[in-house]
Amino acid sequence: MTQPHDARAAPLWERGASFPLRNRLYRAGWAVAWLLLVRWTPPPLRQWRRLVLRAFGARVARTANIYGSARIWSPANLAIGDHATIGPGAHIYSIGQVTIGRFAIISQRAHLCAGTHDIEDAGFALQTRPITIGARAWVAAEAFVGPGVTVGEGAVLGARGCAWRDLAPWTVYRGNPATAIRPRHIRFGDPA
Repeated sequence: MTQPHDARAAPLWERGASFPLRNRLYRAGWAVAWLLLVRWTPPPLRQWRRLVLRAFGARVARTANIYGSARIWSPANLAIGDHATIGPGAHIYSIGQVTIGRFAIISQRAHLCAGTHDIEDAGFALQTRPITIGARAWVAAEAFVGPGVTVGEGAVLGARGCAWRDLAPWTVYRGNPATAIRPRHIRFGDPA
């Protein structure tokens, strides 16, 4: 069944910006700073990248590792725990809060998306929903984590997997939508 067209609903381009001018100026400054000060940096310059992120409001642990080729929409909405990594080419669309726990890994070209649109609203309103990546979790290469999702402690989202719902702790997932395939067990110390 099709919905009737409402002539009163203005098209997207006539409704104005989704974010206030102050936010847009902040993000423009951030984009320029990342491009000029960080994007070109080699992997060993972790401390410098953490410093630039903190200058723009990110909460970054002293031992976190963020690659220069990562794309971060708004550092003010980003918290990264000890020894956590945001890998090469990872995309952190942090229009809402994104929290990455201790020892968590966001692998190359993975995408964390903390925003969506209300498809029932004639104005297609932007909505933000926080993302939480638990301690020791792994979002593998090119995987996608959607708005409002919590990846539980120690959970694994396999390469190119898509998480649309919360992932249980210490469980391995794969596919789209992500499906649990087995528990995850961590070995500490000598396996002998």
